[in-house]
Amino acid sequence: MKRQFPKVHDLAPLMKFKKPEINGKKRRLDSALTIEDLRKIAKRRTPRPAFDYTDGSAEAEISISRAREAFTDIQFNPAILRDVSTVNTGWDVLGAPVALPFGIAPTGFTRMMQTEGEIAGAHAAAKAGIPFSLSTMGTASIEDVKAANPNGRNWFQLYMWKERERSMALVDRAAAAGYDTLLVTVDVPVAGARLRDKRNGMSIPPALTPGTVINALPRPQWWIDFLTTEPLAFASLDRWSGTVAELLDTMFDPTVTFEDLAWIRDQWPGKIVVKGIQTVADAKAVVDLGVDGIVLSNHGGRQLDRAPIPFHLLPEVATEVGNDTEIVLDTGIMSGADIVASIALGARFTLIGRAYLYGLMAGGEAGVDRAIEILREQVERTMRLLGVVSLEELTPAHVTQLTRLAPRARTAERV
Repeated sequence: MKRQFPKVHDLAPLMKFKKPEINGKKRRLDSALTIEDLRKIAKRRTPRPAFDYTDGSAEAEISISRAREAFTDIQFNPAILRDVSTVNTGWDVLGAPVALPFGIAPTGFTRMMQTEGEIAGAHAAAKAGIPFSLSTMGTASIEDVKAANPNGRNWFQLYMWKERERSMALVDRAAAAGYDTLLVTVDVPVAGARLRDKRNGMSIPPALTPGTVINALPRPQWWIDFLTTEPLAFASLDRWSGTVAELLDTMFDPTVTFEDLAWIRDQWPGKIVVKGIQTVADAKAVVDLGVDGIVLSNHGGRQLDRAPIPFHLLPEVATEVGNDTEIVLDTGIMSGADIVASIALGARFTLIGRAYLYGLMAGGEAGVDRAIEILREQVERTMRLLGVVSLEELTPAHVTQLTRLAPRARTAERV
């Protein structure tokens, strides 16, 4: 074989150097190709108590692990030779259009994760054409979130308190501000046992220990932002000094029943959705009350550990009540493929909580934009590879749920 020195003009087309990105945040976010990538960045940049509050769940964290496994354990069944040059990822949800089949879930303590908090999420949702949900435990006010997303869709998530008048005062404020949907959360009669938070001394404001200080030293930007912006507080509530669990147990009412839900239905002028449905029987019961939608959710695994897996529950609930109400799904969603599979099996919409917060912790509003863009790209690509060009074309035939966990046959009861 004859060898020769390479000529510069021959090598030039093969050796194009990537232009360096000077902006550190943009470089960091551009390197994230998945939600898990954003999670890793968030973990590096956020003190452990705040990160663990987002990342963790209840007790042994089995519920969230199983929820994510359920999305892993699917098989897509694609159709070939379809024209998928143009894909439509939007449709109507709860009476109004959305550009994508997911929205931002309500999350508490959001400014503790990153000081831009709910305002960053509301801005990002407005740009993406998707709903933003504000939690009762949010750290931006009902009115400020509306101002941040004045022409988009804002949803308000309600916990029923022991003091009903205070609960309904928030409902009245949300209605007056133009929120179009009320998410009534029904799976928090008491706080779940979130062991990471207990071990980290998670409180509002954060409790400083030698361990938290040492953990925070490599993360100065978080502390600079935290200490030089408005003090953390619940914008919809009074200020609180104590642990998260103590606050939840003080506020939440274990006596709430279906009668209370019917009463709320009569008070709210917009769409009403019940969040926290975990059985077919309860899905039927709330639909019979005339609600506009239900959210199949086990609270991201943050309440009852070993709870039902929402994605596994979805097909049966869709069969039973899918013609009578709109089904939303959350818990465990980490990719656009998870979202597409949910729509195929009967969900009208999905909500992302941790996925949005990982982006927020990784880079503020720009990080939320990146999380949405990652999911958008994955939704579009998955639809194209399945051979569909609209959400309406997705059907249960596109997804096979593989079996990892299956109930054992029940033995006869002892007499």
